[in-house]
Amino acid sequence: MSSPSATTTSATRAPSRLPCRRSPTREKPSNLVSESKDAAGEQQPGSRFELLCGVTIAILAALLAINELGSGKFGGDEIAARNEATKAYSWYGSKSLKENLAEGQRDLLLALRAAGAIAPEKASAVQGTLDRLDGEMDRYSREKQEILVGSDAVGKDNWAQAVDGQLGKVRGAKQWDAESDQLDRAGDIFDTATLFLQLCLVMGAISLIMKAPARRNAFFAAMLILGIAGVGFSARAFYIAFNL
Repeated sequence: MSSPSATTTSATRAPSRLPCRRSPTREKPSNLVSESKDAAGEQQPGSRFELLCGVTIAILAALLAINELGSGKFGGDEIAARNEATKAYSWYGSKSLKENLAEGQRDLLLALRAAGAIAPEKASAVQGTLDRLDGEMDRYSREKQEILVGSDAVGKDNWAQAVDGQLGKVRGAKQWDAESDQLDRAGDIFDTATLFLQLCLVMGAISLIMKAPARRNAFFAAMLILGIAGVGFSARAFYIAFNL
């Protein structure tokens, strides 16, 4: 039978035989923090590029919308100018027809008088008719010139055609032609600007999906070059359209 002291000694030594275990849970937070920092460091350049590229695409898209707005507006003005020029030339043609009729009547009366077919007592009346026809021919000629080149070109002393009861308000057919030609030129430049701006947006979209930095930067640079060209063409088109 063992003594109480031996039992007590063995009981106190028993825990020392168990191995000491370290808790692995204490190291996990530090590892997770370091891994998250590494991941954030790796994603940061890409995030910056996506932000820069996205903002650039948004700005270029807004400029494209402004360009399209100008193209549509001035395109409508070009059509209106063409219609006004057509109406002015029709107006000019009607004045020419009236002038030709008056000239034909005058020539007929002159021929009858030269042939002695007009009685002497009618000579004064015929002369009055000839004077009236000469006045009408002169008026039609001045009206034609004003309709052709405009009131500003003929000068105040030669104003003959009234518009809404006022003289000096005629805009000539050639003026409408010049305006429509200039707007047509601006429209062609607007179309060129649209092409470059649309292409630059395509380049920007491709750069966003590229993973290789070299290719990504190349498409981004192409977007900038095409965008600058498109903005330049658009600015020139607006300048031409506004300076009529």
